Amino acid sequence: MAFEETVRANKHLGAVAAPKGTRPFASFIVCTRDRVGALVACIRSIEAACAAFPAITCELVVVDNGSTDDTPDELRRVAASSNMVMTLVIEPRPGLAAARNAGMERARGRILVFIDDDCEIGRTYLSDLERHYVNGDQRVVRGGRVELGNPLDLPFTIKRSKVRERLTRDVHPGGFVLGCNMTMHREVAALVGPFDERFGAGAPLQSAEDTDYLVRAYRLGIPVEYVPDMTVFHHHGRKARAAIEKLHRSYSLGNGGLCLKHLFRAPWLLRHFCWTLRSAWCQSFGGERFDPELRLSHWPIVSMNLMGAAKFACLVMASRAEPTELRRIGETTPGLERGQ
Repeated sequence: MAFEETVRANKHLGAVAAPKGTRPFASFIVCTRDRVGALVACIRSIEAACAAFPAITCELVVVDNGSTDDTPDELRRVAASSNMVMTLVIEPRPGLAAARNAGMERARGRILVFIDDDCEIGRTYLSDLERHYVNGDQRVVRGGRVELGNPLDLPFTIKRSKVRERLTRDVHPGGFVLGCNMTMHREVAALVGPFDERFGAGAPLQSAEDTDYLVRAYRLGIPVEYVPDMTVFHHHGRKARAAIEKLHRSYSLGNGGLCLKHLFRAPWLLRHFCWTLRSAWCQSFGGERFDPELRLSHWPIVSMNLMGAAKFACLVMASRAEPTELRRIGETTPGLERGQ
């Protein structure tokens, strides 16, 4: 059971309070575990972006997912001097999906903004966010640009495309919108529901909780859109190829579970697996690797996809003996409403 505490801004720091009874425009939801240094930098970047556009009301929801360092104490110190309304949530159940769900339950904003704790947002993020949701579709899952925060890190878990585009069945949803920079109207969150807690870091399938969310939205007819602004800078800290290879395998494990989960309702995902298998076969005869720059192979994607599908099947069979857990994954997240 998660618990929370709300710390309201000191008025002399210049925060603009929302009129009583109204929602903030945006809720920034940051989930964290044992990354106190990166987390503080992340929070400061959100504060700076909000201070640059003080007429746009925002709140910050930080979910501590079982940190063993001094994250709780540091969060209280940061909140005491912050110019934002902050809600600090402790979610002891392991897994990023569980933490994201805890954050959604407590967020009050019209727009939910998911930012990873090792990311910093750009100074114009808030103005970009407002422009897209005021002038564009609101019934959409929308993600922005992800750049390297440190040029010494290897170019992975980023998205630098300069082209605005929407997800189609011809594009694999993994990485189309990155979970470290994902936004949606709270009405969309109410329609799609909570994140599937079998997926994501700290869960059995290790990844793809964000990709699963995109697929579920797409199946409901909700567009998934990438925009080349709303920029965050990802300080993932991986400088060795071995670390990237490990993450590459984790992503493929989750995507394998994803493919089996949606096999009958989104069979087009299986087509992408077949394309990967064909690319792996061609690679064996001199064809191009999955990522030539990082020398990542197609074959680990194939093997880990199969392993992920098998693991998901085992989880489904195990869940039949625990119907309470299965219902909890599928139920609507408390606190999310349809619109205003």
